[in-house]
Amino acid sequence: MAAPARPRVLVIRGGAIGDFILTLPAIRLLRENIPNAYIEVLGYKPIIDLALAAEVADATRSLEHGSMARLFAPKAPAEGELADYFRSFNLIVSYLYDPDGHFRENMERMGVKTFLACPHRVVAGKGHAAEQLAKPLESLAMYLEDPAPRIAVAEPVAAPETIVRFASSLSETPAASPIVALHPGSGSLKKNLPVELWIAAGRALSTAFPLVRLALITGEAEHERGITARVQEGWQGLDYLHWDQIPLTQLAGHFSSAAAFIGHDSGISHLAAACGAPCLLFFGPTEPLTWAPRNAGVQVVSAPEGTLEDWPADRALAEMRRFLQGLRLGSEK
Repeated sequence: MAAPARPRVLVIRGGAIGDFILTLPAIRLLRENIPNAYIEVLGYKPIIDLALAAEVADATRSLEHGSMARLFAPKAPAEGELADYFRSFNLIVSYLYDPDGHFRENMERMGVKTFLACPHRVVAGKGHAAEQLAKPLESLAMYLEDPAPRIAVAEPVAAPETIVRFASSLSETPAASPIVALHPGSGSLKKNLPVELWIAAGRALSTAFPLVRLALITGEAEHERGITARVQEGWQGLDYLHWDQIPLTQLAGHFSSAAAFIGHDSGISHLAAACGAPCLLFFGPTEPLTWAPRNAGVQVVSAPEGTLEDWPADRALAEMRRFLQGLRLGSEK
């Protein structure tokens, strides 16, 4: 007697890194409530590969294939390879922006068995983002109890070009030193502390915590905005690691063994929290009750005036020192 076919579930999720990570608890809910389900995620590579790292999905597929565009127009062909693909799923959960309803109509015309349309964006003040994104699953009798995403990745062996050491004397800081990762960027300059403060933080923390090695995290946005070059210039002579534009799953591996992370309201901060790194996150003007990670070990500092641009440098540096002292990462000089 042949074994029964596995239920097939497709989750469609676009958006940036943070948006996707905040959706992982909802995908986990599907995994926990549909026994033996095959779950595939359709979205933007390489972000969606985090669903594999979180062990909530069996496979991923790129949303950026040209054939997807016609599905947002009225009366897309109801037959063919793409239609067969969508029809093969017992349940499709979509977070796509579909204001005219064309995508949903095309799914129904193709014969998709069950289609659940979910909001593509989170509304501030309406509960935590992960809870909002999982709310539509209550129609399937699935209720989210834990809004914290979790990603467990073994620390990778990095290629030499992805980790760079700058040092006046590498012997001063042992190779096994606890690593404190700093990310001076986010999706918007309005959510960032001034670059000059991050330069000062690198120098101050290196002096105050001599047993710690700093890691600078930068991506495409930081390069385009000149943040990377400015911090590198300001940190000349310091011994630090540079994790520059490395794959998200590789970065997740580094976070899994990092002693701490300091950053803003960003997708990278959500990744660090999901990987279990103790986090100090500076928030402003976004609202932390909606957007801050719910993972254990996350500490949030909010700008009382709603913006970090004019935040006093001495206060921010004091928060960083207090945070690292609380983690017992070595005595100050």
